[in-house]
Amino acid sequence: MEAQQPVIEGLTPHEIVAELDKFIIGQHRAKKMVAIALRNRARRKLIAEDLRDEVTPKNILMIGPTGVGKTEISRRLARLAGAPFLKVEASKYTEVGYVGRDVESMVRDLVDIGVKMVREERTAEILERATETANERLLDLLLPRPVSPAAAVSPSPFGFPGAESAPAQSESSDSDDARGGMSEERWERTREKLRKGLVSGAFEDREVDVHVRSRGGLQGNVIGFGLGNEAEMMGQLQQMIERMAPQKPQEKRLPIRHARQILVDEEVDRLLDMDKVVAEALDRVQQSGIVFIDEIDKIAGRGSGGYGPDVSREGVQRDILPLIEGSTVATKYGVVSTEHVLFVASGAFHISKPSDLIPELQGRFPLRVELESLTAEDFRRILVEPDNALTKQYQALMETEEVRVVFAEDGIDQLASCAYQVNQQTENIGARRLHTVIEKVFEDVSFNANRMRGQTVVVDSKYVNERLADIVRNEDLSKFIL
Repeated sequence: MEAQQPVIEGLTPHEIVAELDKFIIGQHRAKKMVAIALRNRARRKLIAEDLRDEVTPKNILMIGPTGVGKTEISRRLARLAGAPFLKVEASKYTEVGYVGRDVESMVRDLVDIGVKMVREERTAEILERATETANERLLDLLLPRPVSPAAAVSPSPFGFPGAESAPAQSESSDSDDARGGMSEERWERTREKLRKGLVSGAFEDREVDVHVRSRGGLQGNVIGFGLGNEAEMMGQLQQMIERMAPQKPQEKRLPIRHARQILVDEEVDRLLDMDKVVAEALDRVQQSGIVFIDEIDKIAGRGSGGYGPDVSREGVQRDILPLIEGSTVATKYGVVSTEHVLFVASGAFHISKPSDLIPELQGRFPLRVELESLTAEDFRRILVEPDNALTKQYQALMETEEVRVVFAEDGIDQLASCAYQVNQQTENIGARRLHTVIEKVFEDVSFNANRMRGQTVVVDSKYVNERLADIVRNEDLSKFIL
């Protein structure tokens, strides 16, 4: 009997590219490369354990002008994989020993994202149970259980203003009123009616007294200033002291809509096993984390040219190298290995070249892909094809003011043509130019939308030309406005 072939979980490369196509136009080579990288992670989980640790991710270097989709490809990829994803700018880091953030902080940030991601997933699993418990606690506040007929002295069985008008009041019996309380059977009926009202949202504005846990000890920051690592260390120190400080419950009178959220949060904290959350998050970061390093071309270049230490260029490259090779970083949740974290770097490389990076760093980005500049046809497709296309966004925005927007085919073509033309005449900022162009076209409509209720705006080539033609023709003016 043949051994059953293990099933690889997750999307196939073709499915990954198809998902990316919903949001990103063109750049098929880059999509293909990241799809293979993601699929290889799924494949790696199924190979023999002794070989699994030897299979390391093939880091990717994306080369291309701004606004062509480098960051968006990585962000969408991380969402497809359900992986912790962090985007950083290489130019924000300095060499160890100087004021500023050192590169290891990106791993600590990635772990924070991983813990938050897993916590949100586990919270979603227990949220219904926590909400039910919180509602029961609210019912206890609204209608305390009678200890005995003699002990019931409250003039109102609900414990909040206006309770005497609650549905159960009409069911009061003479015997209950004579005792100043209510029977067990009537208490159960009243509680059930209150529960239905609570679930339906009938009492959301009623106020109750709840005990809110507040931590004593420190007020405000441990240190009101700090840069880079110092600020990060102070933040961790403050969190540690706050966890050690005793909790002081305070009674507050809040509407039920706010009180419920406080009680739900308390129940989630009680039900959630944070040790398991942290353990799963650390494993997810180490096995499937993705770090996107943008503007890596800004730190390309060797030597300081005789003007002192270059702490933000070659020094940062040397510090990044161990992380990409695979090293361990101490975080507040534990030690994390970066050996199987996927690093995706990108840069325009207008001034510098990938070969200006130090050789060791170049070798750690074995996969390189050059993204193409966008054409006028690409701009047209960007305006209509993605699920989050700008045309769909502006139609939805104007619908909130009861203004109907219709994009004619020639209008879309003219928008794309103007964006492409301005990119050619001035600085090429890729698809971001569309935001500038379409915002300028909709400037008057957006400003007067509240006075145009019920009207229809047709965006055709004439409409676009009336608002952009003079600006596009005047190259000096377009540099300032578009």
